[in-house]
Amino acid sequence: MGYGQHQSFYLRVNWLRKAIRQLREEPKFLFKEEAAEQIGLGKNMVQSLKHWVFAAEIVDDKSEQTISTFGDLMNSHDPYIELKDTASIIHYHLVDDKEPCTAWYWFFNHYSIKSSSKEHITNEFLTWINVNETKKPSVNSVKRDIDCLIRLYCEKEKAEDPEEVIQSPLSIIGLLHEEKSIVTKRNMRFSDIGLGALMYCLLRFQEKSEVSSITVNDLEKNELLWGRVFHLQRNEIIKALEELTVHPYYPITFDRTNRLDTIQLPMVSSIEFLENEYKRVTREYL
Repeated sequence: MGYGQHQSFYLRVNWLRKAIRQLREEPKFLFKEEAAEQIGLGKNMVQSLKHWVFAAEIVDDKSEQTISTFGDLMNSHDPYIELKDTASIIHYHLVDDKEPCTAWYWFFNHYSIKSSSKEHITNEFLTWINVNETKKPSVNSVKRDIDCLIRLYCEKEKAEDPEEVIQSPLSIIGLLHEEKSIVTKRNMRFSDIGLGALMYCLLRFQEKSEVSSITVNDLEKNELLWGRVFHLQRNEIIKALEELTVHPYYPITFDRTNRLDTIQLPMVSSIEFLENEYKRVTREYL
């Protein structure tokens, strides 16, 4: 089960960069007794960071914590997570599997209500857990998961604790908005997510599901795909697909004859695509 492993701390800006710097020298650094003092975080925050580096796929293994290819790419090209594409990919890593972030997986793939209170979200999640889990977490653990999820995506207001005003790197995407205790899933534009991230997610989905083609209906309605995990409406999905047909290195094929709306993806792995996409974006910024 993937509940409560964040110790009630949402991911902060610079945490992943700090972790990579230490893990590069010592893969099991976050398991050390003195890790908190050396990295400048509280002990519970280090436990939280141990969870986030695995959930965000900065490391390949939860126990060994060797830096992944994605972790290396992010650290080389966007260590401060300034690109929306990077933030969107990290978000996708949190939601594309039931483990280790079950609340994230459920909220972005199965919870379809656009605006609701935190209490309603929690109750609906508990109902889903009762149906889908044999070993159930405590109600308090579930409440902490939902609270952490909301704080990960919503911009923070003023707080007395300086650590609490530090933004999450995922707040730049703008997937959620909270006002007067109501949490809303925003309708997004494809440019809010980033074309590189959207293509990466398509390639990764293809690798995991072993499908040869994807339709617009799939993208709009199926779990793990754009409509659900990024809140993209059909018109934005089509705009993004049209842009990806003219990608300079890895164009997709978008067949709209007979209203089939079928997408054929290029023969490239998600991580190879991402490596070349980072290089392309870096050249454009120079």
